Amino acid sequence: MPSPPALTAREICQVLRELALGTRSLGPSSHRVATADHDWQVLLEVDGWSLALVNQGQTLSHCERCRAPDGRVETLDAWPRYGTDPVKLLSTWEHEQLQRLLQAL
Repeated sequence: MPSPPALTAREICQVLRELALGTRSLGPSSHRVATADHDWQVLLEVDGWSLALVNQGQTLSHCERCRAPDGRVETLDAWPRYGTDPVKLLSTWEHEQLQRLLQAL
């Protein structure tokens, strides 16, 4: 039986993009968790997706891990090259919109 295809950074970025555009919304269990002085992690539930994003200082930094509704999981280790993290694929405007949304949690 073939294994399911890997969860790609582009798939995850599309979920984040739709969240920034307002075509998807956060689920009730989405919340922030303080991790260090000015850093925090955001655990998001979005239409069956589960994402952990890291905010360093006042900037959304990267995606730590993601689980798709079909059970596929990827972590930070899946995006070793610069620019392939799902957060890095967002436009400047999308990144800012998502940052504002997450700060409001």
